[in-house]
Amino acid sequence: MLILTKAVLAMMIGFVFAGVLGFIIIPLLRKLNFKQNISEYLEEHGKKSGTPTMGGIIFIVPTLLAVLLLLLMGNITFSFNLLIVLFVFLSYAVLGFIDDYLKIRRGHNDGLLGRQKLLGQFLISSIFFYIFISSGNDPIVNIYTLGIKLDLGIFYYFFILMVLMGSSNAVNLTDGLDGLAGGLAMIAFGTFGMIAWSAFWVAGYQDIAIFAFVLVGTLLGFLMFNTYPAKVFMGDTGSLTLGATLASIAIITSHELTLVVVAGVFVIVTLSVIIQIASIKLRDKRVFLMAPLHHHFERLGWHENDIVKLFWSVGLLLSMMAITFGVWI
Repeated sequence: MLILTKAVLAMMIGFVFAGVLGFIIIPLLRKLNFKQNISEYLEEHGKKSGTPTMGGIIFIVPTLLAVLLLLLMGNITFSFNLLIVLFVFLSYAVLGFIDDYLKIRRGHNDGLLGRQKLLGQFLISSIFFYIFISSGNDPIVNIYTLGIKLDLGIFYYFFILMVLMGSSNAVNLTDGLDGLAGGLAMIAFGTFGMIAWSAFWVAGYQDIAIFAFVLVGTLLGFLMFNTYPAKVFMGDTGSLTLGATLASIAIITSHELTLVVVAGVFVIVTLSVIIQIASIKLRDKRVFLMAPLHHHFERLGWHENDIVKLFWSVGLLLSMMAITFGVWI
């Protein structure tokens, strides 16, 4: 019962902090002219041009403040696992912020070069791997259902690299409609909060669970401003941070395979881009009217709100499946 009280308190504090900061930061972003440039290929999104971006700050800063407050209150113990997650959280936030800032300064959607962004993700993932392994964790992937433990040895590094980079880029690709990525991420963090909660007797897992619930609260507060019609976009500042942090929690709790289920919508959206690019290069034909997948539905005539509700519903269904069955994947 105590952990439930802590979880609810974490969400409440996160929500209030994000809600308050949203009312402060959005006018400031407008004043600083930190506005989103809309791709010329998305004519239907033309009316969104000029909407403030870098809105990820609205849940990043409150998450850090809420964690600090909970530490002072004694609701969280500063565990090594929490330190690793906070490192990933902050590092990807800085990387995304730099990318967003360059886009704004240049006045178009080209921020960091692709290789520069990948290099940044590679360095962060490498540091994460070193810290994670140095703390005594084994390079093992667990498949609980089959009772299999795969010792990947040095290849575990490439596995972690793939999970962190894949997850961060998947959320980034999905961040194309108002509230879409934020809502899906909120569902995913809530799910992993419960997964970590179910194994809270493992050292550091309870703190990871509370951190995840803080993010659920701050994302809910962010969605007050990000759902249709959005008053602010999260930008790469938010999307890269959410994806990588979600992956780091999955790795630490040894539920990397469960992540594929929980983040199933992100995975499907990413696959739609890969399939589209491969089809154009190999067959000179499109599989989708437009990729990522949510834009395909837009071209079919679906309203943005209806697409978001459908994707949220699928994300919630996958998370319920993960909680029911996937805890042991």
